[in-house]
Amino acid sequence: MSRYLLFVCILSFSFDSFSQKPNILWITVEDISPSLSMYGDSTAKTPNLDKLASESLIFTEAYTTVGVCSPSRSSIITGMYPVSIGTHQMRTGKDVFGWGSRDYDGVSNAIDVNGDSIPLHSVVTPTEVKCFTEFLRAEGYFCTNNSKTDYQFAAPVTAWDENGNHAHWRNRENNQPFFSVFNFDVTHESKMWLHRDKPLTIDPIKVPLPPYYPDTKIVRNDVARNYSNIELLDKQIGSLIEGLKEDGLLNNTYIFFFSDHGGPLPRGKRSHYESGLKVPMIIRDPFERTMKYVDEPISFVDLAPTILSLSNVDIPDYFQGFAFMGNKKNKSLREYIFGSGDRFDETYDRVRSVISKDYVYVRNYHKNRPAYKDVLYRKNIDMTNEMLELYKNDMLNSDQEYWYRESKTKEEFYVRFQDPHSLNNVISDSKYLNEIKRHREALKNWQDEINDLGSEPEKKYLEHMWPDGNQPKTQKPDVIFNDDIITIQPKTNGSSSAYIISDKDFNPGLDDGWQLYHKPIIINKGYIYVISTRLGFQDSDIVKIKL
Repeated sequence: MSRYLLFVCILSFSFDSFSQKPNILWITVEDISPSLSMYGDSTAKTPNLDKLASESLIFTEAYTTVGVCSPSRSSIITGMYPVSIGTHQMRTGKDVFGWGSRDYDGVSNAIDVNGDSIPLHSVVTPTEVKCFTEFLRAEGYFCTNNSKTDYQFAAPVTAWDENGNHAHWRNRENNQPFFSVFNFDVTHESKMWLHRDKPLTIDPIKVPLPPYYPDTKIVRNDVARNYSNIELLDKQIGSLIEGLKEDGLLNNTYIFFFSDHGGPLPRGKRSHYESGLKVPMIIRDPFERTMKYVDEPISFVDLAPTILSLSNVDIPDYFQGFAFMGNKKNKSLREYIFGSGDRFDETYDRVRSVISKDYVYVRNYHKNRPAYKDVLYRKNIDMTNEMLELYKNDMLNSDQEYWYRESKTKEEFYVRFQDPHSLNNVISDSKYLNEIKRHREALKNWQDEINDLGSEPEKKYLEHMWPDGNQPKTQKPDVIFNDDIITIQPKTNGSSSAYIISDKDFNPGLDDGWQLYHKPIIINKGYIYVISTRLGFQDSDIVKIKL
């Protein structure tokens, strides 16, 4: 708790309720496909993940919404599809890590996209959208994030009790339930070249290769590097779980393990096929502790409602996902998974995916754009450059060159279990006509339901978010006194408020222990500092009152 905090009483709230709520630990990792032993690939030795899986639910049909980090993480924290809230372009600004900068220059700071200048910005989401952790904090949870946010908007102070490299469940009040996120980046795409000089722990000769990779020394070396990074990850995860055990919390804590999207190698990350959207998802239920495979399809928009369901917290009606665990579990299974791909850094495209039990349907909106996205960042990987060179010299077979085709059909259709790598497009095969029609209609219905923004030029809806290139600012809230009771009323639609109570006058910063305001408070003395925040807006000026 903040060193500035004095006696505060939240009306109608009792800390006795702490003992009734489970703890939740999220182990989020970067850039991993289900290439782990519990999914049938034992190339990397992962004893700690194996132990976790032996006591967990193993979801075989778990998917992100977009095959890249920032849009994906925006759906995780909001329970919304990125294409419906404007967070679907990768990437939008510099303020995406940590609490984020509140200073912007919408004119001079920009990214060049195919000769078009897109100002760096923080996405302004619809008014109802909030970080789901606010609902947990309002119910007494201690929420920590260590330490990546990357939401396409600056993380508001209302989202986390602690957000940074020192955020930890150990900093909570005694017996207070916690929701803690620990993010591991040792498997991130960048580690393919940053770890280039580290010794390999996997023999390149023994690694499995999908049919879309050529069998070369460079390819095998990079694939082995990816598996070696996974082994490094496993050691780090083991230390974290051991800390939970040392604190006596293992048997009252749900543990979620998942990746933000598919693996870092070519045709994985940024892909709209299974190779980019499908992720490992392992969930240890402390009250069951049995290994069980679950074939139920789940999407990242389902994570927020599921956490609220496990915590017995009301699920907002605006969420686009469904709880798949807990006492508010949705009774029906998902029939479809929906994925999207739009701008990736400096490269534009627009693609939508529908994945069902048996099929993958893809809709391409720019048929004349290449299937391969020539993103500069990925060219730091050795095999990316080698494969491009082999393609240019006509040295790839049909499966390997499929990714590099110069144009695309309007639609693609793949039979999953006959063609698990989505290499044989059967869109013209008449025997699949009814299934193609069914998936086409499912996509249209979903787009209409969530209001897919992908058809609107990025600059056009940016003008709606940041009129004249200026970031909107949250208004200062009203602070109302009634005897010793203080009520805070935000004045900007969609904003939330936070406060600090101190025994001295100071200038509070983002890390100074802002408490989420959700009910009237009683205080005895000192100073109260109040701020309002809205996703994508600048924070309000701080209201300071001496009591």
